[in-house]
Amino acid sequence: MKFFRPMAVALALALAACSPAKQTDAPKAGGLTPIRFATDWRAEAEHGGFYEALAEGEYAKRGLDVKIVQGGPGVNVPQLLAAGSIDMGVGSNGFIALNLVQENVPVKAVAAVFQKDPQVLIAHPDAGVNSLADLKGHPILLADASVTTFWVWLKAKYGLSDDQVRKYTFNNGPFLADKRAIQQGYLASEPYTIEKQTGMKPKVFLLADNGYPGYATMILAPDALIAKNPAAVKAFVEATAKGWNDYLNGDPKPAEALIMKDNPEMTQDILDQARAKLKANAIVEGGDAAPGAKGGDGIGAMTDARWQTLFDVASAAGVYPKTLDYRRAYTLQFVSPPAK
Repeated sequence: MKFFRPMAVALALALAACSPAKQTDAPKAGGLTPIRFATDWRAEAEHGGFYEALAEGEYAKRGLDVKIVQGGPGVNVPQLLAAGSIDMGVGSNGFIALNLVQENVPVKAVAAVFQKDPQVLIAHPDAGVNSLADLKGHPILLADASVTTFWVWLKAKYGLSDDQVRKYTFNNGPFLADKRAIQQGYLASEPYTIEKQTGMKPKVFLLADNGYPGYATMILAPDALIAKNPAAVKAFVEATAKGWNDYLNGDPKPAEALIMKDNPEMTQDILDQARAKLKANAIVEGGDAAPGAKGGDGIGAMTDARWQTLFDVASAAGVYPKTLDYRRAYTLQFVSPPAK
């Protein structure tokens, strides 16, 4: 389970000031440009397309020597980018990119792999919760970071209140002990572990299917890299799109072998159900990535309209000043088709 962990702003800016970002424009021997790419959690199906592109040689075919740096609880991708310790990385959700703008960290989203944020809320099957509109009066277990991200949208849309919030400690125990409780989770993670642990099939509400506008699993790149080596960024985005298509619609075994090598705790059953849910819920291939979608199509697509919607929700709730230039959080340079 991964969540946005607020960036330690002072540290990130200090690191950026004293450690200039590496410029990935000097090819290694053999002519390949090195890219250290950090994920936001331990290797899992939600990173399948990156691993598939690596396993199938899609990055190498496009002139890149990619090293995937596995994430985890102690890994802060924005800090690593600000310090120049990595060249590119995963941004778990849109708030990360907007926070980078607010703190003047020169990093932006260049593609959005997940058209739907896989964030879910989980309820007991007999709790009387049949939709998100039924959440009033129920205790809701949320991680600290979630209170300033998707909770902002939930409150605004459904008239919920902060006194419903209880602290989520990444342990299913409190949820299981209280049949009225609601718990946050990730589509392919907590619902499956709860069912496997207890035999209970919980009710699961995907926020994106209820109007939550944010992208997820975005590819982040420093402005310096975008300016000095846009060809490398373009190659990475294109190879990643190919990897995700192959992982979801072809043979996932090449990626899964690398995933389980990086994360020995991962099991085949978890990978299988997660990949199936990514496909069934159009997490990667829906939304702006769907063929014929307005503004662009193809895996990784983004639009100005989606970003504005997310910013409008967040700024209306006071998370960001309305004067923030949110367009600095992303670029469509690598994902939108050329104007006709």
